[in-house]
Amino acid sequence: MSTQKPIIIIGAGFAGIGLGLKLKDKGRDDFLILDAEAGVGGTWWVNRYPGCACDVQSHLYSLSFAPNPDWTRHFPSREEIQAHLERVVDDKKLTDHILLNTRVTEARWDDQQKQWSLTTSIGDQFTCQVLIGAVGGLAKPAKPNIDGLESFQGRMVHSQAWPEDLDLTGQRVAVIGTGASAIQFLPHVARQAKSLTVFQRTPNWVLPKPDRPIPEGLRKAYRYFPPLRYLTRLGLFLLLETRLPAFTRWPNLSFFHRRKALRHLHSQVHDPKLVEQLTPRYQMGCKRVLMSNDYYPIFNQTHVNLITVPIEAIEQDGLRDRDGVRYRADVLILGTGFEATSPIPAGMIYGKQGQDLAEQWHEGPEAYKGSTVSGFPNFFMLMGPNTALGHNSVLLMIEGQIHYIIDALSTMRQRGWRSVELTEPAQTAWSEFLDKTLENSVWNAGGCSSWYLHPISGRNTTLWPYTTIRFKRLTRRFDSSAYRCE
Repeated sequence: MSTQKPIIIIGAGFAGIGLGLKLKDKGRDDFLILDAEAGVGGTWWVNRYPGCACDVQSHLYSLSFAPNPDWTRHFPSREEIQAHLERVVDDKKLTDHILLNTRVTEARWDDQQKQWSLTTSIGDQFTCQVLIGAVGGLAKPAKPNIDGLESFQGRMVHSQAWPEDLDLTGQRVAVIGTGASAIQFLPHVARQAKSLTVFQRTPNWVLPKPDRPIPEGLRKAYRYFPPLRYLTRLGLFLLLETRLPAFTRWPNLSFFHRRKALRHLHSQVHDPKLVEQLTPRYQMGCKRVLMSNDYYPIFNQTHVNLITVPIEAIEQDGLRDRDGVRYRADVLILGTGFEATSPIPAGMIYGKQGQDLAEQWHEGPEAYKGSTVSGFPNFFMLMGPNTALGHNSVLLMIEGQIHYIIDALSTMRQRGWRSVELTEPAQTAWSEFLDKTLENSVWNAGGCSSWYLHPISGRNTTLWPYTTIRFKRLTRRFDSSAYRCE
């Protein structure tokens, strides 16, 4: 038996929850949110490694139409973000629209019926007129392409699937990766492990994190005087928006931040050789700029070893570098991030003529306004290609897309359209518009390789190169002229 809903959303993170709230505001209760996990929160539900937190300020890391006046710190922890999202779902009575522990394994477009058919991992069937993917770009964990990875006989853990029972006391631990997740969990690992060997491919620019508690009196002021909270959010938004020109046009504008990062490094690491190994040799912003106050000091500890020689192979009891040096390990932790340029698994979403979306995106994902794809009618995305940010809160982009999708659904209902499908010329023009601007950005031409760039085409399929204000203006109305409407 198949369950039918006019609108189905895949994913119950910020994006899926936000869209659900706006649908309810519009008086629409004909939607269902499916999520593979046992709770809401998306990436904040799944990622539970020690030290997991957000590097965007708290008051800019909530939806404008579901604010949180009660953040306890200037930068929120995973636990606090998770609790906030759970409160939003409960307070806004969204629970009845969410079906958890429901992993969608396949979605197919039926051009005759003008609807999507969905199958879950336990064989349940769903149909809908409109399908919305809200899985985000950081849903698929990336594993390193290293010989012998599966031969390791110890315990191997990816940061996205951190076991609750993982006790590293007295263990020899090896960690691959020094990115955004790793610099958060490494200080905790260093406090437990008997020995810690950190394999670094490329050093990152790391700034001090200006985090501190928000006093109770100020939290009360935010709660009972909302204009103060709004002004705080506006100030943070404007501050972060000013960082964009250094990434897209004038990289020398990051001079003061580079100097601040280098001072931070020199003040926290004592050994000149380690300072040299931890100093980036590319333009700031080429890779994600990180923030931490406790990452660098771990390398002053005698039981922590930083290795910058590439890994040759992984063996049953450890790793071997290209110089032939072997490193024993009882536990191997992969801090290797996500497949951001391949967000949709192969064999999951099929459009017209059975076209596999992952196959169509083989040389890099493309989506008009990060939201729609030619050949996939009535399919919308939140946090699709080129909607991530290098300078501000991604929730601002999500809100723009939510507005666009809501207007599309309203237009379809008003005009009696059974389907809307993006035209190929509209998609091509949009991609060329983005490529032209991104070509000379620090993300593309900053002298590094990063997860922003697709490994085959080399295109930046991840980041939005303009202001969030411009994106919101472009997604203000559903432009039906870019679509075939039936």
